[in-house]
Amino acid sequence: MDLSAVFSEQTERFVAQLDAAIGAHLEWMRRVLRCALLQVDPGADILASDASARCRFGHWFTKNRETFEQIDAAATAVVLREHECMHDAVRALCSAVLHSGRATQADFEVFERAQSTLIRSLEHLKTQLLTRSARRDALTNLPLRYGLEEEFLRCRAVAQRHGAHLVLLLADVDQFKNVNDEYGHAVGDQALRHLAFIFLQHARADEPVFRIGGEEFLVLLQASSVPGANQAADRLFQSLRDSPLVLENGSVVNLRISAGLAAVGAAESLAEAIDRADRAMYAAKAAGRDRWLWAEV
Repeated sequence: MDLSAVFSEQTERFVAQLDAAIGAHLEWMRRVLRCALLQVDPGADILASDASARCRFGHWFTKNRETFEQIDAAATAVVLREHECMHDAVRALCSAVLHSGRATQADFEVFERAQSTLIRSLEHLKTQLLTRSARRDALTNLPLRYGLEEEFLRCRAVAQRHGAHLVLLLADVDQFKNVNDEYGHAVGDQALRHLAFIFLQHARADEPVFRIGGEEFLVLLQASSVPGANQAADRLFQSLRDSPLVLENGSVVNLRISAGLAAVGAAESLAEAIDRADRAMYAAKAAGRDRWLWAEV
């Protein structure tokens, strides 16, 4: 499997930084081993009382603490605590070796226990980070296709229970390549974030919004009637027309979308509903863009 298709570039870079920071910590351990075996000074950064904050790993992890806390606050607290505990134990070990030529077994056991807990917690955070990345788009913070099937079935059951209609809205940005070509990919990213904001602004709490492709978005609408779905689509399109993306230099980018709407049948699968909405969306593009059309039943 091509990981670039699953994990965002931002997440891959963050994981690489995590691995590099851990690698730097292993280099630090080599100096500790030299101290233990050859009785040479390992360096002030290891013997200092604030050694856990001086090492490259400690500095990097503290700098990114907020990100890790969003993933798992409890595991983050364990890493910080055990990292400091490990440094304290190593400082005690090295100090004992330099002063008397021998460390205590108790200090070594504290070090082993702290290091083992630290490694387990870091592996847990790394796994959670990758899992989260596979489920959520780092650029727009919208959920990706992972979990879409489950949400589709849940929303359909809710609609049936309330005598409503589940309507799948599939939208694609009109001429998005022109935005990238004229303004650059950084502005293209801004445009996608802007679109995600507009979608979320007009979706109710029980109407999940997904980014399912490069510039494709999907909304699961709960509509009391077909006219109600029409009004929801109209509001979305008009809001986008009324809210252009304004760049820092004052330039205005008018974004437009084409969409297909499919009223989901009682026994229709997600794949079937998406296929119908997709054909309606391309029919809307062929009809002139900046519009939506209902899918054929």
